[in-house]
Amino acid sequence: MAKYKRVYILAGHYGSGKTNVAVNLALKIKQDGYNVKIADLDIVNPYFRTKDSLKELTEADIQLISPAFANTNVDLPALPQEAYSLVQQKDFYAVLDVGGDDRGAYALGRYAPYIKEENNYEMCFVFNCYRPLTRTAEEALEVMKEIEFACKIPFTAIINNSNIGNDTDAEIILSSQKETERLSKLTGLPVIYTTIREDIDVSLDNKLTLKLQEKYFDIKES
Repeated sequence: MAKYKRVYILAGHYGSGKTNVAVNLALKIKQDGYNVKIADLDIVNPYFRTKDSLKELTEADIQLISPAFANTNVDLPALPQEAYSLVQQKDFYAVLDVGGDDRGAYALGRYAPYIKEENNYEMCFVFNCYRPLTRTAEEALEVMKEIEFACKIPFTAIINNSNIGNDTDAEIILSSQKETERLSKLTGLPVIYTTIREDIDVSLDNKLTLKLQEKYFDIKES
């Protein structure tokens, strides 16, 4: 299990695309031959987009843990008890899709003691410099601070998911590198992935990339 951290936590501003990244990361871990589960921890927004990918996750033999009323109009969903298995059992990888901003991150706080005690996690800030409130490294840093304060876990890495939805091309991705590197220098955190839709041909020197299945690469206004 040395290739990956045992727990991956994905958090970011609303509309950053963290759910799409979380699904694709879980699929990548599974494709590499490891057992993995994914959880949607967003109890602020009753429309849980991770569950939109239930069919694909099920076909890949990836268990999805989400509130019972995900994708319904119930306003006060609650996380199921089985969510604790993600941090208490250590014989599989876990990908946690955290709700947007600090309000969504509060749900993660209840698992923080277990995650920090195990100390085998990556707390990833999903950065999209084409979103209105995270266009600059400084704006993104403010969002990061709010999330860290809410969930009590510091970020350890950055994932550059900068895109403009289906209009994204190689130039859009390459143009995002400068601001992403600024955020990396500002925070002292490494950029562990730059996401690239699988049909886009772009070369990034010395950068790790996460190929996204095209159907997941859709950023909706929120």
